Amino acid sequence: MATFFKRKATVVALAALALTVAGGGIAVAAQPESKAGQPTQSAGQQPAVSPAERQAARSAMRATLAPPAPGQVAWAVVSSTGVLLQHSGNVVSAFRFPPGPGVSPGQFQVLLDYDVSQKAYVATVGTNDSANVPPAGEVSVAPRLLTPNAVFVQTRNSVGIFSPRPFHLVVTN
Repeated sequence: MATFFKRKATVVALAALALTVAGGGIAVAAQPESKAGQPTQSAGQQPAVSPAERQAARSAMRATLAPPAPGQVAWAVVSSTGVLLQHSGNVVSAFRFPPGPGVSPGQFQVLLDYDVSQKAYVATVGTNDSANVPPAGEVSVAPRLLTPNAVFVQTRNSVGIFSPRPFHLVVTN
């Protein structure tokens, strides 16, 4: 009799687990695809590299100073409009991609004069204004698509919607 109850308990436990998994799958499938007002672009997508960007990157690599020595950093402070406010000597330029098809607000590129594709990048929302209180938000960084001497930066507001934010970027060497 005890064996019968053990088998029945096992079957009931497996049935409950199956229903839980099936119910969770249905709940996940029923969620809306994207929040209203948020672009449908995925978070990992970068704008295509234009011929002008490609040429600027090649020119910057040819005009290189020496890359920072191991243990030193290259850094930049960029405004929410994409203006390079302060920077180390190896940072060439920064700009914000204009919002449009395939481009979300809050996407930036920072160009350096040496290959940074195998370096570490650290960014934080920040500004250099006199009050020194940046707006709340999030920032993420990645190597720039097809551009070894550039860093792609993407900013969002506190609820995760693409939004231009000022930021500080550090590239470690």
